[in-house]
Amino acid sequence: MRQKLNIVTLGVEDFQRSLNFYQNGLGWKTSSASTENIAFFQLGGIVFALYPRDKLAEDVTIAPEGHGFSGITLAYNAKNEAEVDEVLRNVEKLGAKIVKKAQKVFWGGYSGYFADLDGHLWEVAWNPFFEFDDSDNLVLP
Repeated sequence: MRQKLNIVTLGVEDFQRSLNFYQNGLGWKTSSASTENIAFFQLGGIVFALYPRDKLAEDVTIAPEGHGFSGITLAYNAKNEAEVDEVLRNVEKLGAKIVKKAQKVFWGGYSGYFADLDGHLWEVAWNPFFEFDDSDNLVLP
Protein backbone atom coordinates (compact mmCIF):
# COMPACT_ATOMS: atom_id res chain seq x y z
CA MET A 1 0.00 0.00 0.00
CA ARG A 2 1.28 3.47 -0.88
CA GLN A 3 1.96 5.85 2.02
CA LYS A 4 -0.91 8.12 1.09
CA LEU A 5 -4.09 9.48 2.67
CA ASN A 6 -6.60 10.66 0.09
CA ILE A 7 -9.93 11.39 1.81
CA VAL A 8 -10.99 12.14 5.38
CA THR A 9 -14.78 11.78 5.79
CA LEU A 10 -16.67 13.04 8.83
CA GLY A 11 -20.03 11.48 9.64
CA VAL A 12 -22.32 14.37 10.60
CA GLU A 13 -25.71 14.48 12.34
CA ASP A 14 -27.18 17.37 10.34
CA PHE A 15 -25.64 17.51 6.87
CA GLN A 16 -26.92 21.00 5.95
CA ARG A 17 -25.86 22.49 9.29
CA SER A 18 -22.35 21.03 8.95
CA LEU A 19 -22.12 22.06 5.29
CA ASN A 20 -23.02 25.62 6.30
CA PHE A 21 -20.35 25.59 9.05
CA TYR A 22 -17.53 24.53 6.74
CA GLN A 23 -18.70 26.22 3.54
CA ASN A 24 -20.13 29.52 4.74
CA GLY A 25 -18.55 29.80 8.18
CA LEU A 26 -14.99 28.77 7.35
CA GLY A 27 -15.22 29.86 3.74
CA TRP A 28 -14.20 26.51 2.26
CA LYS A 29 -15.24 25.85 -1.33
CA THR A 30 -17.03 22.64 -2.24
CA SER A 31 -15.96 20.58 -5.22
CA SER A 32 -18.31 20.08 -8.17
CA ALA A 33 -18.13 16.37 -7.26
CA SER A 34 -20.34 17.17 -4.25
CA THR A 35 -23.97 16.03 -4.27
CA GLU A 36 -27.02 16.61 -2.09
CA ASN A 37 -25.77 13.87 0.30
CA ILE A 38 -22.00 14.37 0.36
CA ALA A 39 -19.75 17.42 0.29
CA PHE A 40 -16.15 17.30 -0.92
CA PHE A 41 -13.56 19.99 -0.19
CA GLN A 42 -10.14 19.96 -1.89
CA LEU A 43 -7.56 20.70 0.81
CA GLY A 44 -4.20 20.68 -0.88
CA GLY A 45 -3.38 17.03 -1.53
CA ILE A 46 -6.20 15.68 0.66
CA VAL A 47 -9.96 15.66 0.14
CA PHE A 48 -12.14 16.41 3.16
CA ALA A 49 -15.72 15.11 3.02
CA LEU A 50 -18.95 15.48 4.99
CA TYR A 51 -21.52 12.68 4.86
CA PRO A 52 -24.57 11.92 7.03
CA ARG A 53 -23.44 9.91 10.07
CA ASP A 54 -26.21 7.30 9.79
CA LYS A 55 -25.44 6.69 6.09
CA LEU A 56 -21.72 6.44 6.80
CA ALA A 57 -22.36 3.94 9.62
CA GLU A 58 -24.64 1.96 7.31
CA ASP A 59 -21.91 1.85 4.66
CA VAL A 60 -19.39 0.62 7.24
CA THR A 61 -22.03 -1.81 8.62
CA ILE A 62 -21.83 -0.58 12.21
CA ALA A 63 -24.32 1.12 14.54
CA PRO A 64 -24.32 4.92 14.20
CA GLU A 65 -24.39 5.52 17.96
CA GLY A 66 -21.05 6.37 19.51
CA HIS A 67 -19.96 8.31 22.55
CA GLY A 68 -16.80 9.64 24.11
CA PHE A 69 -13.37 10.24 22.65
CA SER A 70 -12.99 8.52 19.29
CA GLY A 71 -9.19 8.55 19.37
CA ILE A 72 -9.01 10.82 16.32
CA THR A 73 -8.26 14.52 15.95
CA LEU A 74 -7.93 16.61 12.82
CA ALA A 75 -5.38 19.39 12.64
CA TYR A 76 -5.02 22.77 10.99
CA ASN A 77 -1.48 24.14 11.05
CA ALA A 78 -1.35 27.91 11.25
CA LYS A 79 1.54 30.11 10.15
CA ASN A 80 1.85 31.90 13.51
CA GLU A 81 0.33 32.19 16.98
CA ALA A 82 -1.96 35.06 15.96
CA GLU A 83 -3.55 32.88 13.28
CA VAL A 84 -4.24 30.17 15.87
CA ASP A 85 -6.09 32.71 18.04
CA GLU A 86 -7.97 34.10 15.03
CA VAL A 87 -9.17 30.67 13.85
CA LEU A 88 -10.34 29.70 17.34
CA ARG A 89 -12.24 32.99 17.76
CA ASN A 90 -13.89 32.51 14.38
CA VAL A 91 -15.02 28.91 14.91
CA GLU A 92 -16.39 29.76 18.35
CA LYS A 93 -18.56 32.49 16.78
CA LEU A 94 -19.81 29.84 14.33
CA GLY A 95 -20.98 27.56 17.14
CA ALA A 96 -17.94 25.35 17.72
CA LYS A 97 -17.00 24.57 21.32
CA ILE A 98 -13.50 25.51 22.44
CA VAL A 99 -12.24 22.38 24.19
CA LYS A 100 -8.76 23.71 25.03
CA LYS A 101 -7.84 27.37 24.79
CA ALA A 102 -4.73 28.17 22.77
CA GLN A 103 -1.58 28.03 24.82
CA LYS A 104 2.14 27.36 24.59
CA VAL A 105 2.60 23.60 24.59
CA PHE A 106 5.27 21.18 25.78
CA TRP A 107 6.63 20.46 22.28
CA GLY A 108 7.52 24.12 21.67
CA GLY A 109 4.52 25.32 19.69
CA TYR A 110 1.20 26.99 20.39
CA SER A 111 -2.14 25.22 20.03
CA GLY A 112 -5.74 24.83 21.09
CA TYR A 113 -8.63 22.50 20.29
CA PHE A 114 -12.24 22.95 19.24
CA ALA A 115 -15.12 20.56 18.68
CA ASP A 116 -17.10 21.26 15.50
CA LEU A 117 -20.90 21.14 15.45
CA ASP A 118 -20.85 17.32 15.53
CA GLY A 119 -18.16 17.04 18.21
CA HIS A 120 -15.26 16.22 15.84
CA LEU A 121 -12.07 17.45 17.46
CA TRP A 122 -9.79 19.85 15.60
CA GLU A 123 -6.40 21.05 16.77
CA VAL A 124 -5.35 24.48 15.59
CA ALA A 125 -1.59 24.71 15.99
CA TRP A 126 1.48 26.72 15.13
CA ASN A 127 4.62 24.57 15.04
CA PRO A 128 7.88 26.52 14.81
CA PHE A 129 9.62 23.40 13.48
CA PHE A 130 7.34 22.93 10.43
CA GLU A 131 7.50 24.79 7.14
CA PHE A 132 5.09 25.26 4.24
CA ASP A 133 5.95 24.95 0.53
CA ASP A 134 4.90 27.41 -2.20
CA SER A 135 1.53 25.61 -2.49
CA ASP A 136 0.89 26.04 1.26
CA ASN A 137 1.39 22.32 1.93
CA LEU A 138 3.06 21.28 5.15
CA VAL A 139 6.61 20.03 4.59
CA LEU A 140 8.04 17.72 7.20
CA PRO A 141 11.78 17.57 7.89
